[in-house]
Amino acid sequence: MERRSALKNLGGLLLVPSLTLGATKAKPKRVLRVAHITDVHLKDKFDAPAKFAKCLHHLQQQNPKPDLILNGGDLVFDMNKENLSTIDAQWNLVTNLYKSECSIPTHPCLGNHDIWWSENSKGQATYGKQYALDRLKLAKPYYSFTQAGWKFIVLDSVHLDIDGTWYIGKLGDEQFAWLESELKATDPNTPILIMSHIPILTATNLVDDGVVNRWVMYGGDMHTDAAQLIRLFYQHPDVKLCLSGHIHLRERLLYNNVTYICNGAVSGAWWEGNKHETAPGYGLIDLYADGSFEEQYINYLG
Repeated sequence: MERRSALKNLGGLLLVPSLTLGATKAKPKRVLRVAHITDVHLKDKFDAPAKFAKCLHHLQQQNPKPDLILNGGDLVFDMNKENLSTIDAQWNLVTNLYKSECSIPTHPCLGNHDIWWSENSKGQATYGKQYALDRLKLAKPYYSFTQAGWKFIVLDSVHLDIDGTWYIGKLGDEQFAWLESELKATDPNTPILIMSHIPILTATNLVDDGVVNRWVMYGGDMHTDAAQLIRLFYQHPDVKLCLSGHIHLRERLLYNNVTYICNGAVSGAWWEGNKHETAPGYGLIDLYADGSFEEQYINYLG
């Protein structure tokens, strides 16, 4: 009798876990929807203004509508080696299209094509980043803000190399110290999204044409301080997502629990079709209260 009773009780214990097998975990609350557009390269050519307007309309028609836009840089076609009248015309297109075609708040960063680094323009007021900062109404090229429980950090990733002839991806000592301070000052329970123009970490050089048995990563294609940044992020598990553009290719990497997403360009291959297999498009990202996110890349012309 005692053995039969014990087996009966054991059977009941074995059945208990099966009662929870069908239970589903409650989905976290979505707190923000973000559109990530990058590499617009706007100029009055290739039907670019009409196509960019279509992109803005397309993302605003998403249901639900995005709460904000993160613009990853290269808003204009190219400032370098252009005269001021051409530069003014390109930026006027950007300003007017945003004003007439977009009602969503936008937070931009600078791309390499947004900076006037003509070798003949040194000493002039517009040399460097100030012209673009004035156009974008930014006091500094890097900044942070918080919204709906998430912290957003926008980096200035484009700097001249030590020889002053070409740009590379990096932060520099002053900005790196600022980033360290921002991360330390953030509540560990606050998830962080970081946006840069040049990717902090990317493998897109592996799909370049004409490479045989050897790959080279140029300083203008990925942050030259990537290892230093990765070590910093490792100390701050609240860093969840790093967004970038610049390469015009769609990519998603996961390293040390940080997701690195390089989204394709709004302009595709500079308004002349796809860049490799990446169509013109934008990223759509849903951010959740628990620090998780869902994202997709959307071809607005398809």
